[in-house]
Amino acid sequence: MFDNPAVLKAIFGRLTLDQLPLHEPIVVATFLVVALGGIAVVGAITYFRLWGYLWREWFTSVDHKKIGIMYMALATIMLLRGFADAIMMRLQQSLAFNGSEGYLNAHHYDQIFTAHGVIMIFFVAMPFVTGLMNYVVPLQIGARDVSFPFLNNFSFWMTAGGVVLVMMSLFIGEFAQTGWLAYPPLSGIAYSPNSGVDYYIWALQIAGVGTTLSGINLIATIVKMRAPGMTLMRMPVFTWTSLCTNVLIVAAFPVLTAVLVLLSLDRYVGTNFFTNDFGGSPMMYVNFIWIWGHPEVYILILPVFGVFSEVTSTFAGKRLFGYTSMVYATVVITVLSYLVWLHHFFTMGSGASVNSFFGITTMIISIPTGAKMFNWLFTMYRGRIRFELPMMWTIAFMLTFVIGGMTGVLLAVPPADFILHNSLFLIAHFHNVIIGGVVFGIFAGINFWFPKAFGFKLDDFWGKVSFWFWVIGFYVAFMPLYALGLMGVTRRLRVFEDPSLQIWFVIAAFGAFLILLGIVAFLVQIAVSIRNREKLRDTTGDPWNARTLEWATSSPPPAYNFAFTPVVHDLDAWWDMKENGYKRPLEGFKPIHMPSNTGTGVIIAVLSVATGFGLVWYMWWLAALGFVGILAVAIAHTFNYHRSFNIPAEEVARTEAARTRLLAGQA
Repeated sequence: MFDNPAVLKAIFGRLTLDQLPLHEPIVVATFLVVALGGIAVVGAITYFRLWGYLWREWFTSVDHKKIGIMYMALATIMLLRGFADAIMMRLQQSLAFNGSEGYLNAHHYDQIFTAHGVIMIFFVAMPFVTGLMNYVVPLQIGARDVSFPFLNNFSFWMTAGGVVLVMMSLFIGEFAQTGWLAYPPLSGIAYSPNSGVDYYIWALQIAGVGTTLSGINLIATIVKMRAPGMTLMRMPVFTWTSLCTNVLIVAAFPVLTAVLVLLSLDRYVGTNFFTNDFGGSPMMYVNFIWIWGHPEVYILILPVFGVFSEVTSTFAGKRLFGYTSMVYATVVITVLSYLVWLHHFFTMGSGASVNSFFGITTMIISIPTGAKMFNWLFTMYRGRIRFELPMMWTIAFMLTFVIGGMTGVLLAVPPADFILHNSLFLIAHFHNVIIGGVVFGIFAGINFWFPKAFGFKLDDFWGKVSFWFWVIGFYVAFMPLYALGLMGVTRRLRVFEDPSLQIWFVIAAFGAFLILLGIVAFLVQIAVSIRNREKLRDTTGDPWNARTLEWATSSPPPAYNFAFTPVVHDLDAWWDMKENGYKRPLEGFKPIHMPSNTGTGVIIAVLSVATGFGLVWYMWWLAALGFVGILAVAIAHTFNYHRSFNIPAEEVARTEAARTRLLAGQA
């Protein structure tokens, strides 16, 4: 039966042994390393009998704190994969001169730069900021959890499902070779008949479901679950930026879903939405993808603006300067982010009037961003600044992000953009704002909130090693690209003819190596901190003397966060509690009702990956079974929605007594 080609096609679709990249030695070596690493991890977990613990306490958890930590762990793992692609690109470009083809063929190189962009945006930056918001927001607003705890678990596992599908493309078939936004006609079936674009579509669709639902969840949480007395204008700035971020997510990600549905219909059914035939238009795809894509960059940067606001206030020992203007600036950025998308394709013939409008709006959006920068500077003015790691990352951000902002305003001028648009100048600008903004902000947030999450600080020495490698490495890696872009060097090139350019690429590759050392130092910082956690343990509950409500809990907080819902009387709620002699209740505890853990999110994510894999390879039976399974599990879960448990009053009292002793002198 299995000798019959028709039977094999019915079972395996277009998946054959030829689809395994056995002819690519780099891919084979990578597979062996990943496989051996995976076997080692699974073996260690099995040896120490941790599977039951992980399933009960983490994989099935609906606790927003654990889900936030899992988002951060997932992003850290994918940072290693995404940065490996970056190192490979920089090494290839530094070698491909004087007739040398380098070490990557064109087919493999195109996959690498596409995977790098997709992974870094969707599976590194997005999980990092989502993890921070998940962990911190309920603590800042005095809530015990998010509005929909199961949905939170489900959202995480759908994101993880998208990660799995992207990683499978490394070893089974191939990834897209289209660039991270997959413009037609290159992403159409005529020019990309293989599995790469299909992996791209279904990985983003699966992860996009999780992101959209997470956005809905956090909006509902912030709007409906704030502590009594916490009006909108008493919310911490990080909560404000999180609210605006999730409004953008809910408004923008359905556009991405829709455009990928239309692209998949073009590829699977033969429609012509994005072709020049039968009334279609590739430009419609470009508009749709950037109507999602430009708000996306603000989805990434707004939460870290909130991080910098919290850090600056804490380490300057002052209230945030211009709280009201900071809130309004955040809202203005949120609105304007929908009015600038066309600056990504000034060169595509939209006309002078259209280009002028979008150029002006792009320049205008720099005004509220600049206002934020001045607010942070005035917060530091005459403050007692402590140069701890979170503050160091913040100052590095302020210096670096201003450069990226200025180059962005330059690119907002259509005539200049006509010259620079497809050059390495654009690559340098984008990385300037994403690394200098998002990545630096993530590291500031990790170092700032790590004691809250785990009860001990991160090691200071290795943190500073990581900081200096990252900052110096960034400038060494990307300043040469500005120069190359001004020389007219086109982005995405694999080989070069002008030998005078090689030194610039060698310097950029050295900078990437320095950043790699920064990533390694960060991992060492985590490992050393865990090993020395008793020395680094936080004995105050408020290691930074911070000013927002999350510090009113122990470190780490209990599952229920707050035994008594706090009442807010001032913008700086915890500071107000301390200044006015707030006393912790020592009696009157009641049982606390909490939702139970559930494995439904894991199961649906696994079925979603099976469905996506079936659709990639035209294994229709697998896709159908996976989809039916998703529906069946979702329906079955509705009958378990009421599952919950009580934390007895005695246990709450014991925990709160311990917290009172821990926070003695702080409240």
